[in-house]
Amino acid sequence: MPRSPQESNPAMSSRAETKGAPRRAVLLPAVALAAGALPLPALAQQRPPAGARPPAAGRAPAPPPSAPATTPLGPVDTIARQALIVDFDTDAVLLEKNADERMPPSSMSKLMTMYVVFDMMKKGRLQPDQGLPVSERAWRMGGSKMFVQIGNQVPVDALIRGVIVQSGNDACIVLAEAISGSEQQFAELLNQEAKRIGLKDSNFRNATGWPDPEHRMTCRDLAILAKRIVLDFPEYYRIYNERSFTWNNISQENRNPALARVPGADGLKTGHTEEAGFGLTASAKRGERRLILVVNGLPTMRARAEESERLLEWGFREFENVVLFKASDVVEEVPVHLGNRRTVPLVGGKDMIVTLPRNWRNRLQARLRYDAPISAPVLKGQELGRLEVSGQGVPNLSLPLLAGADVARLGLVPRIPAVINSWFAGS
Repeated sequence: MPRSPQESNPAMSSRAETKGAPRRAVLLPAVALAAGALPLPALAQQRPPAGARPPAAGRAPAPPPSAPATTPLGPVDTIARQALIVDFDTDAVLLEKNADERMPPSSMSKLMTMYVVFDMMKKGRLQPDQGLPVSERAWRMGGSKMFVQIGNQVPVDALIRGVIVQSGNDACIVLAEAISGSEQQFAELLNQEAKRIGLKDSNFRNATGWPDPEHRMTCRDLAILAKRIVLDFPEYYRIYNERSFTWNNISQENRNPALARVPGADGLKTGHTEEAGFGLTASAKRGERRLILVVNGLPTMRARAEESERLLEWGFREFENVVLFKASDVVEEVPVHLGNRRTVPLVGGKDMIVTLPRNWRNRLQARLRYDAPISAPVLKGQELGRLEVSGQGVPNLSLPLLAGADVARLGLVPRIPAVINSWFAGS
C-alpha cells in the first residue's frame, strides 16, 4: 500500500509594418542597456507546442534521477526526478528537469487547498476566529496530523497553521468539509480554481495529497500556484515562514528545510509519499529578486534539504535581473502624421527587466522596430512597436513599446498645410 503524505518532524519525531510607411530599426548598443519588470518568456526552453501533453503518469518511465537539468548555462546535475527554478518577476526559467511531467505532489498539493481557504477569507466567507467542527473522518485521518479532537470546534486560523506548519491531513479535512460539505466536493472546487488561475496539468482528488493515481500536478503548475499565493494573499503568505505551531499541547516544527538553510527563504511547502519521494516547493527573496524552486522525487529528507539549498544558491549566484528601461523612460520619439503634436514618445509602460546569466550583460544588443510616421490619432498605451533583444548566447526576446501620450488628429483646416507639405516631401 502506498505510504500516506506524512513526514517525520524533528520537533516530535514525526512592435508589424503598414503599407507605404517606412519601417525604422534602431540598434542600441549593449552598454546603453547595462545601466538598468516586464514578465518575459522562459529562458531555458519553450513550453511544448499547443496541444502537446506531458506523458501520463505510469505510462512512460521517467528519465533516471541522475539525468541533468536544462539551463541557459548548459546541463546542471540534480538527483531530483523533477525540478524547476523560476524568477518570480520575469518568469524566466533558470533550470528545469521534467517540469511538465505529471507527478504525485503529495503534501505540496496542500498549497491549492490553502489557496482556496485564503480566497474564502479574503471574500469574508471564512473568519480567522470562526470555529469549524471536527468530524470523525477528519479525526481518524492518517498521515501527518494536527491532532484535532473529534467533536471539537477549531478556529480557522489554527487550522491554517495546522496545514501550513504541521502539514496536518486532519486539518485539511476539517476545512474541506466546512467549505464544501465533503472532501470529494472540495476536490471539485480545487479543480475549478486550478483552471481559473492557470494550472494546466493538475488534477485533484482530495484535499491533502493522499496517494491516488489520478491526483497529479507538475512542477510548472506548482511554481505558478506558489507565485499566485505570494501575489494574491501577501497577508497570509507570511504564515509560511512561521517556524513552529502548538496544538493540543503538541508542538511541531515547520518541515520546510529552506527556512533554516537558505537566506531569504520564507515559504512554502514540503511533501513526501513512497511513490513521490521527497519534494519541496520553496521561495526565497534577496534584495529585489525572488526565486521559486520546485523539486520532487528526492530519496531522503537530507537530500531534499541539501539539494534545495544548493539549487537556490546556484540560481541567486549565477543569474541577475537587468533593467533595460524604466517605465517612465522615453525610448524614442516617433514622428506623427496629421497630429496635434509632431512626435509621440515611445515607452515601455512598465519597467523592462530581463533575467540573464551574470556574464551575459555585455553581449546584449537591442533593436527598436516601429512604423513611421504614425498616423493620428494615437492613444496613450497603444502598442506602436517592439524592442527586440538578442546577442551571442542571449535568448531572443521581443517586448512591446507603447505610446506615452495621447496625440489627437488635426482638424480639417490645420490638416491642409500638413498634407501639402507631405506631398512635396514625397516628390
